[in-house]
Formats: sequence, C-alpha cells, structure tokens
Amino acid sequence: MPKPEWLRIKARSTIGHGIVEDILEKFHLNTVCDEAACPNRGECFAKKTATFMILGNVCTRGCTYCNVSKGKPLPVDDNEPVNVAHAVAALGLKHTVITSVTRDDLPDGGAGHFSKVISEIKKETPDTAIEVLIPDFKGDTESLKKVTDAKPDIINHNVETVPRLYSEVRPQANYLRSVELLGKVKEMNGNIFTKSGIMLGLGETTDEVLEAFKDLRKVNCDFLTIGQYLAPSSDHHPVVEYVHPDQFKVLGEKHVKWAFYMLHPLLS
Repeated sequence: MPKPEWLRIKARSTIGHGIVEDILEKFHLNTVCDEAACPNRGECFAKKTATFMILGNVCTRGCTYCNVSKGKPLPVDDNEPVNVAHAVAALGLKHTVITSVTRDDLPDGGAGHFSKVISEIKKETPDTAIEVLIPDFKGDTESLKKVTDAKPDIINHNVETVPRLYSEVRPQANYLRSVELLGKVKEMNGNIFTKSGIMLGLGETTDEVLEAFKDLRKVNCDFLTIGQYLAPSSDHHPVVEYVHPDQFKVLGEKHVKWAFYMLHPLLS
C-alpha cells in the first residue's frame, strides 16, 4: 500500500545527529529510535534527544508490529544505570524517556533495573523530568512497585491496539492486564502521571478505538498518544489503513481532550 502524501516529510537538518550517536557509543547505550527503526529518529537526533532503551536490545516477546530483535537476551549490564545518567547529563535533557525490551526471563521483568536508572538520573540531573515506558511485568504488582517507589514523573505503558487485535499484534500480551497496570500505578502513587499510546491503521474500527479510550479513562490515565502504524518491513503486520490527519484531529478534539491538559505544565 503506497504511503499517502500527508505522510511524506521534508528532509531536515542533521545538526546534532552525530552528537547523539557519539554519546550513545561512548556510554554503550541503545535507543528504541534505532532498534525499532523509528521513522522520526532523524528529527529527534537532530534535536539532540533520544529514547533510551535499557536491558539490552533483544526482546523475549514476538509482537508482530515491532522491529526490535527477538530471541534470547544478553545478561543485564550493571553499568547501564550510571551510563544512562551520564548520557542524559551530556545531552542536557530537561525531559528524558527511558524504555526497555520486555525481559520475561528476569524474575522481576527488569523492574529493579528501571528503578536504578531512575535513581541515577535523579542523582546526576535532579531537575530532569523522567518518563519511563515500561513493559507489563506479567502483571506482577511487586515488580511494578519497584518502579513506582523510584518516583519517576511519568509512567507510560502502551496498550498499542484494541483488544480484538491482540492475538495478531501482541500475542504474548493481555489487553486488560495492560489497562489494569496503569490503574495500579495510580493506586500506588497518585502523584505519578500515567500515560498510554495506541496505534491506528492495524485494522481497528473507530468504535473499538473509542472503547479503548474509555477503558483508559476509567483507570484515570492522564495522557494518551495516538499514532499512525507504519510497518517496519513486509514481514511485519501489514498496514491496513493510512488514517487521514483530519480523523486524528476529530479524535483529539472530541474524544481525548481530557488526556492532554493535565500534562501541559510539565511538558512545556
């Protein structure tokens, strides 16, 4: 399916791109920007920012939309929390995002490692807002508590798609478990903002998307992002639809306005 005109972007300046790559190499770090082949990584690197991906670059799950390598992960790098903090400081980030591969091979799913990363960033750059994009930890409450106890500013967990498509898109995940995780964060610490994201164009209907919005609102999710799915390759889940920007505007204005206003002061 050819991409429509509205998805074509102009070439942007690469100033800052090399700086980010040099810092990542210096501190032996991965980014989801590179590993997931994000189409926006050039723009982000040019602005001297990136989403750090901890716990290696091999995922234990097989989501069909994702480009991150799948298989048996390497051992956890104990130096990674300090190195992430050094990189955040070197880039002068006011807001940093930390995500990870899913590590179902670890007893706590890597939650303790997330906690260490948050702690090290707070030590080195205490004024940096910290957002973590976490896996579901198989629904384990104690693992999640390790992250909430570290008190990041935002805990993000993406539902990614509607329940009907989980067997195709996220076969090792569970929709209700993902929604409930966001609710548990609020129960553990109501001062932490929660965030989620969903992709459009995987074959969902508008009614299904709106039901997902309602589910997230029921657990007091503060912030929601909606994006167009772009298949990393022909081997991944196909793009069923390119959703017109006008439809995104309608969803934003009529249905998810509640998801944005609370975070504007933090992100400005």
